[in-house]
Amino acid sequence: MTKVYIYKLTVDDGGAPCIHHGVWSLAICKPAIRSTAKKNNIILGFSGNDLYKNNSLIYIARVTLPFDGRKYFRDKYASRLDCIYEWDGRRFGRRPDAKFHSSLADQEHDLGTHPNYKRANVLLSEGRENFRYFGDKCPVEYKSKYPLLKKLINGLGQGHRVNFDSELKEELRQFMEQLWHVRFRYREPIIKDTPCRDSCSAADEKYTVGEC
Repeated sequence: MTKVYIYKLTVDDGGAPCIHHGVWSLAICKPAIRSTAKKNNIILGFSGNDLYKNNSLIYIARVTLPFDGRKYFRDKYASRLDCIYEWDGRRFGRRPDAKFHSSLADQEHDLGTHPNYKRANVLLSEGRENFRYFGDKCPVEYKSKYPLLKKLINGLGQGHRVNFDSELKEELRQFMEQLWHVRFRYREPIIKDTPCRDSCSAADEKYTVGEC
């Protein structure tokens, strides 16, 4: 059985997820998913109602490495675009050149509070066999072929567990199989020169998770 997380993105600006140098990462936003997802779990990120048309799929990623944020924001991954925080060995702080988020509330939402920083978790997906990022141009349209998946996405609610029934599980399996057969490609989003002043919201906690 594979655990599958499903949620809707309200923005797709290169921060969450971050696709950079052929690696997918989720280091900011979605703290509940970052805190619970394990290796080999699958995450599906669909477009929110006001982002891209028809709630198209933005990405699918299989987690290859859950990572401690203290290392992620300091060591070999520190040059990635979603490394908006820095770790001095005791505390996190926001980098002066950070392109995403801007407030202490965002930092606490992303990382948790000092000294434990329970939300300082990062998910990585490395390797062309483990993720597909489509942005606004997913070649697999699901709503006409998978009515139960369509219903799930349309009614996606606040962070809750769904016991996927057998028919929905089969639709998900078929959908994901189609996605994995799409040739690996991705585009790195254009990051604005002016830092984004967006903030996380209650919508950031909306997701569903089940097994299939």
